[in-house]
Amino acid sequence: MATSALLWAASHGFAFLAAIAFAFVNNLPFSLMHEAVHGVASANKRRNATIGILAACMFPTSFTLQRVAHLGHHARNRTDSDLYDYYLPAQSKAVRNVWLYAGNLLGLYWFCIPLSNALYLLATPLYRSRWFVERVAPRIGFGPHVEEIAQLKPLRVWIEIAAAFGYQAALWFALGLEWKGWLLAHWLFAMHWSALQYVDHAWSARDVAGGAWDLRIPAPVRWLTLNYQLHRAHHTHPAAPWTELPSLAGDGPSFWQIYASLWRHGVQPAPPMGAAARTSLFAATAE
Repeated sequence: MATSALLWAASHGFAFLAAIAFAFVNNLPFSLMHEAVHGVASANKRRNATIGILAACMFPTSFTLQRVAHLGHHARNRTDSDLYDYYLPAQSKAVRNVWLYAGNLLGLYWFCIPLSNALYLLATPLYRSRWFVERVAPRIGFGPHVEEIAQLKPLRVWIEIAAAFGYQAALWFALGLEWKGWLLAHWLFAMHWSALQYVDHAWSARDVAGGAWDLRIPAPVRWLTLNYQLHRAHHTHPAAPWTELPSLAGDGPSFWQIYASLWRHGVQPAPPMGAAARTSLFAATAE
């Protein structure tokens, strides 16, 4: 109800204020989907999946697709195939900076998700083809994710993507949404969401379980993301629901320290796997 009301307001004379509020509030459906991905939105498996599918419709994406991609992130966190703040010797620093600034900090990464869903729905053979999996996906930074997604049975993914797009279309027509307000709201949300996914990890230790931060952020903002900023606690205890994360979290840097340092430094040469966190890259950043 809140996200729908804010989208309506963004299209009917309150564009900027409603878009800012939407950028924060719309993290809640994603965070509910994230809980369901880890099986902790409900102890009942069917109810957990239902919560995940409904929340995915609001994002929008396929819940099954998101589960595969996110659990893959947990398995590969801070490895060579899951880095966004560093570049490897064989990679172009300029290209990696385009992905960092445009993708992670300016919101393009969120837009890639519904676009990739549309590609899967409309051109599944292309998405699952060896050419796309082995050549295209690695070049745009999604190689392992696309490889695993391509192995899914298509029918369930089709149904979930169609349901997500159907929900979005129904919302558009029922609320009489206007494209400029809709785009502003989703772009500001995309900037917030895309940055959050990687500020949680930037400059952290190159360690699969420990390569994340428990970020300091105002409590109301943290509540709207179901404690998503307590990300080291989440990666070290992925089966813990969001309500338990504060008791598991340590003291980390502020969100704004890491965020500002990414804008300031851009991508850096990657240290070897197992390297400690590079706090020198943000320690001097004013909070």
